[in-house]
Amino acid sequence: MIHDTIGKLRERLDDAGALNDQQRAELATLLNTLQSEVHQLASTHTEQARSIAGFAPVSTHEAMRQPQDERLLHHAIEGLRPSVVGFEESHPRLVVVVNRVCTALASLGI
Repeated sequence: MIHDTIGKLRERLDDAGALNDQQRAELATLLNTLQSEVHQLASTHTEQARSIAGFAPVSTHEAMRQPQDERLLHHAIEGLRPSVVGFEESHPRLVVVVNRVCTALASLGI
């Protein structure tokens, strides 16, 4: 399920016409890192990994849809962020990656 979700995120990234090549490459790199971290997490914390994988596509959808609804985008990102807070000590790299994804989207004005 998790790998399918990240695959769907990749498809959405490929179809996002509003991104330039540099933005697309940055988000693709972040998705690769996220996939690696979630894979490690899935082997030890399956339910928590499913939660993260569930929030990620919602956040991506809200970030890329036109016209944007800032309220829904805010809720989607804020849903994703707490799903990994408990892993700050046991999976600090995952927390960093999720924050980088959120920051990258925000810096794009998403």
